Amino acid sequence: MAADAEGEAAAGAGSGGLALLGAVPGAPCCPHGPALLFVKTSQGKDEGRRFYACSACRDRKDCKFFQWEDEKVSQTRLAAREEYNGSHQPPCTHRQNVERYKNFVLLPLSKRRFCQECQQLLLPDEWEKHLSHQFLSDISTAQLRSPSQLLYPLENKKTNAQYLFADRSCQFLLDLIISLGFTRVLSVGTPRLHEMIQSKASQEEDFRVRSLLLDIDFRYSQFYTEDEFCHYNMFNHYFFGGEAAHETCRKFLHQEKDERVIMVTDPPFGGLVEALASSFKKLMAMWKDTEKGAFLSLGNKDREMPTFWVFPYFFESRILEFFPSFSMMDYQVDYDNHALYKHGKTGRRQSPVRIFTNLSPSVIVLPAEEGYRFCAICQRYVSSGNHHCEICNSCTSKDGRRWKHCALCERCVKPSWFHCNKCNCCALESHSCEKTNVGCFVCGKAGHKRSTCPSLNHSGTSLQAGKGRKRRQKTLKTLKRAELGVCKRWAMKYAVFSRRKTKKKKDTTP
Repeated sequence: MAADAEGEAAAGAGSGGLALLGAVPGAPCCPHGPALLFVKTSQGKDEGRRFYACSACRDRKDCKFFQWEDEKVSQTRLAAREEYNGSHQPPCTHRQNVERYKNFVLLPLSKRRFCQECQQLLLPDEWEKHLSHQFLSDISTAQLRSPSQLLYPLENKKTNAQYLFADRSCQFLLDLIISLGFTRVLSVGTPRLHEMIQSKASQEEDFRVRSLLLDIDFRYSQFYTEDEFCHYNMFNHYFFGGEAAHETCRKFLHQEKDERVIMVTDPPFGGLVEALASSFKKLMAMWKDTEKGAFLSLGNKDREMPTFWVFPYFFESRILEFFPSFSMMDYQVDYDNHALYKHGKTGRRQSPVRIFTNLSPSVIVLPAEEGYRFCAICQRYVSSGNHHCEICNSCTSKDGRRWKHCALCERCVKPSWFHCNKCNCCALESHSCEKTNVGCFVCGKAGHKRSTCPSLNHSGTSLQAGKGRKRRQKTLKTLKRAELGVCKRWAMKYAVFSRRKTKKKKDTTP
């Protein structure tokens, strides 16, 4: 029945849309914790049927959980689901992994092994089970302090996406954190920053910064104690370790008079922004609750926990929708294991990843040796290609290139865009003008945008375009494939014809 229902919801999505309603009390669970509630909408109707789906995985191949909200689930199926969820949990608890680690570090270097296939530190009595596996030997203390280089990155873009900070970006973030006077870092999905802080703290006596890693990758429990790592799902604010892990986080956020806390988060770029924002707001609320008395006495009721949210610049409007106090910095964040997100490239090949923060932009000093400079008018550091527009009265570039002002659009646009009189807006010169008659992506009517559509369920946020938009995208793809197919067939026929012609010439040559 669940499979049929899932198919029905998937099919219905094409004729309407999906909206996230969020986490609700009593939601059913999958291996990734409590599911999120969605609603399937149909064009012309206010609201459709609601259903639960996995919070972390948007692809059914990664997590097949699906349940209609009004569906009656039998006890047999509930028992089977509970058994399935249990079987997909890690084989060892965090505490057991901590004990294993203590025994591992006591071993001589020659007996320290790491199984690359199981991604597990091996004790001598476990070697026999892993004889057919590839493993690393002589694991040093330095390697144990850098687990992100031992573990294979999980590269599911929508669930894990462990694209790890390059040393340049990681060192910049840490130097910035120190210069701003923060002594505690809540590292949400930033394992490389966490390990850099942990490594320095273990080697330098006067290093005052401490970090707590919250991450969905349980493999890190092999290297960190329960006060240094919490198994956490940032899409539904779920602590797998229960109340004990929740309390660990709460205590870490409690700052003394001479301490300051900052949250640094680097979520998967394919994740749901609204789900992430909901979890971050809950972490901020947890931080505020620990300091409630101090804030009330100082009149800081609306103060937010200082935050660095690392995300691509083209999500700016979505982030500002949930956090109006945030602003985007020009600093380009780069990653070791991502082919495209690299600093130093030019044009559109530059990394699109930026830092969004609720701190004052004027205090975020960007490195001058990399070409960043301070704009006295905007009171913030900008990239070398970001020039101040006197008409917009702002440094308008988002992608590192110099943008140009369009008098007709009354705003700055990308240098590769041109004003289209048919569309009455700027776009690529090769764009299709078929969208001239398109209105709202939700209801198809003109006069308003998707974000202000009266048909949109405002308890959630639209995740999928409406029927018209999807049909147009499908048509464009079909046309492109057809055009490509024609070109390929023409090229193949020409090649065959050329070969035949060459062969004929050879045959007729005396």
